[in-house]
Amino acid sequence: MNPQDLDKLVTRTMPFGKYAGRLLADLPGPYLHWFAREGFPDGELGRLLALMHHIDHNGLKPLLDPLRGPR
Repeated sequence: MNPQDLDKLVTRTMPFGKYAGRLLADLPGPYLHWFAREGFPDGELGRLLALMHHIDHNGLKPLLDPLRGPR
């Protein structure tokens, strides 16, 4: 993991699906778990979703709070 990835989680939005337009950091746990079961997309999006799943699964979402806010 690189620190820029954490910033991407609070600034990038989901580009497709049921939660299109929602920040990656705000995706619900069951949705992330579904990807973990079914397979993450290829490329950067899949890597970021896997990281967000790891963060959510381990109860670390509050660590992203200081990264949120006006840019």
